[in-house]
Amino acid sequence: MNILEIQTIEHDVLVVGAGGAGIRAAIECARLGFNTGIISKSLLGKAHTVMAEGGVAAALGNVDRRDSWKIHFRDTMRGGKFLNQWRMAELHAKQAPARVRELEEWGAVFDRTKDGLISQRNFGGHRYPRLAHVGDRTGLEIIRTLQDFCIHQEIAMHMECTGLDLLIDGGRVAGLVAYWRETGRFVIFKAKAVILATGGGGKAWRVTSNSWEYTGDGLGMAYRAGAELIDMEFTQFHPTGMVWPPSVRGTLVTEGVRGDGGILFNNKNERFMFKYIPKKFASETADTQEEANRWLEGKEGARRPPELLTRDEVARAINREVSEGRGSPHGGVYLDIASVRSPEFIKKKLPSMYHQFKELAELDITQQPMEVGPTLHYFMGGIRVNSDTQETTVRGLFACGECAGGMHGANRLGGNSLSDLLVFGKLAGEGACQYIQKFPGALKVDAGQVNTIIRRATDILNRESGANPFLIQEDLQDVMQKNVGIIRTADELKKALEELKRLNKDASQVKAHASPQFNPGWNAALDLNNLLITAEAVTHAALMREESRGAHTRDDFPDEREEGLQYNVVVRKSWNGGMEAQKIKRDEPPAELSKIAYASLEELEGKGGTAKF
Repeated sequence: MNILEIQTIEHDVLVVGAGGAGIRAAIECARLGFNTGIISKSLLGKAHTVMAEGGVAAALGNVDRRDSWKIHFRDTMRGGKFLNQWRMAELHAKQAPARVRELEEWGAVFDRTKDGLISQRNFGGHRYPRLAHVGDRTGLEIIRTLQDFCIHQEIAMHMECTGLDLLIDGGRVAGLVAYWRETGRFVIFKAKAVILATGGGGKAWRVTSNSWEYTGDGLGMAYRAGAELIDMEFTQFHPTGMVWPPSVRGTLVTEGVRGDGGILFNNKNERFMFKYIPKKFASETADTQEEANRWLEGKEGARRPPELLTRDEVARAINREVSEGRGSPHGGVYLDIASVRSPEFIKKKLPSMYHQFKELAELDITQQPMEVGPTLHYFMGGIRVNSDTQETTVRGLFACGECAGGMHGANRLGGNSLSDLLVFGKLAGEGACQYIQKFPGALKVDAGQVNTIIRRATDILNRESGANPFLIQEDLQDVMQKNVGIIRTADELKKALEELKRLNKDASQVKAHASPQFNPGWNAALDLNNLLITAEAVTHAALMREESRGAHTRDDFPDEREEGLQYNVVVRKSWNGGMEAQKIKRDEPPAELSKIAYASLEELEGKGGTAKF
């Protein structure tokens, strides 16, 4: 195909993904004076930022003045089991308050305290009420605010446009080949820098809160271009997704329900989370040892309820209750807010949850408990980036938001995803613009690369026979749900890798009917390659990490191991085209940050939240 006949669009910076991270990155690029474009697989506003309902984590200190960036940093490192990239966690904790206040300046309408300050609520793993919120629609308010601000910044928006693969010139990113979902026509985007903000790959699992767009597109494109993936073994199963009816299984039930007092109990009417409190966590979190002892004895009255343990702890506890026969009729447990809060409070603070259960499950959460269970929700792992600039190991390629790895370590605290995308979206935009200023020369689009990408896509339409893409994706979801779930073993992971080999072979001969216009079969077939790369990367990394840490639980290695803190698992494309996983040694943490992360609360909780050292 003559590339001169293909539609070509030029930008200084191309952002792939129109969620909170992508829009925030684009805003920064436009603010710095660069011609910026965004491509969105779906429509503007259809992003998982909306799914972050409970709040955005930032140490504003509006509800408890003792809070500070240092305690937020400490909570984040401890929640991530100290496997986070130290610099990323530092930048996040320091810059999150400014990003939240910036949103308010741009028009975000947060709930308020009696004093008129931005209100903040409790969330799992956070020492203090830290999540700035808008009822249980915080993500929706953030994406609305970013969109409203974005459209006045002369940023070009290309909706319903899916990226296929990156273009490289001399080891540097030169653009991207994509296609319009409506017409099936190809388009070349020429760009001096590309920022990936494509989210995770939850659609590789059967039970997931992720919608159809989340097929690991950025992970696959970056991997094929030679970038490295990091921490892919850490996939977060949110403890509370809907389990009934089957048509909505996996739909998220915000942690805000528990943050506002909701309690979990099993079919024996036991508030079971008291049984799963780690002793170390109780001692560190309670204000007094007496309070910690009451907590561990299963007595109420502790300042922080056990339902607000970190997500990995709660998900494993629910999984255990169900597997041992103490689950609800549909394979979950009960989450009760009705006996704790008034109907008026629930409808005011949790309106989305009230309507979600009313409409989807015909259940009134102001009167009845919900049935909930774990659902694949978030990737802690992703594309390996430089902490300050968000540049990947490929020159000119940047990543931010969920598709970038390193910030959250082994487990993400609730609310940190929204502040993550705000902080690192801005830094990715700055990093991309600094890169362009450093390397301002024009790049060439290689016709051979373009034709290879297009031929690979159109071969699917030109085969006379082949596998059904929808059936392959269903098969993949079954493989991952059964073998790479909450609890893992070497045998299951090895079985998954064998199954993935078979699925890769099937996917290489997939067939969709002839016309590319309005062709969901072709769209699904094109998604398969990214889904399979994502699934294989998670499985390889999970097999390599022979311990249980955070969201990665190995039944055959049930404990954390000291050596587990010494490395991260990196996945890359090997010289022969296969996938390889490797342990890379972690750098020594900066002394001051290490001191904060391992400090006692007494050392950190000085007057006004100022550290004593």
